[in-house]
Amino acid sequence: MGEDPDLDPTRPHWVPAVVAPRRDWTGMPGCRRGARFLIDGRRLRPARSDFPVFDTRADCLRWIMAHRAELNRNAPDAAVVPVDLARWMLGLA
Repeated sequence: MGEDPDLDPTRPHWVPAVVAPRRDWTGMPGCRRGARFLIDGRRLRPARSDFPVFDTRADCLRWIMAHRAELNRNAPDAAVVPVDLARWMLGLA
């Protein structure tokens, strides 16, 4: 896990992400339904920055599972899932 601004573009990087299940969702008040967020690695809540980056999908999934109680509290009614960062940035994931 790291928050390296110099990510190697030749390989995938995995991040935890979530989609708002409804408008003005308690996980991110004021958002629209379907808004996409990454998970802040320190505060363990939906955000647009400070997200952890993992080398493999399995590592990202392990991190999500290790923090699932906090994530369920901070992102209620939504599934936090590992996504490929490049695909997420392009809106494909």
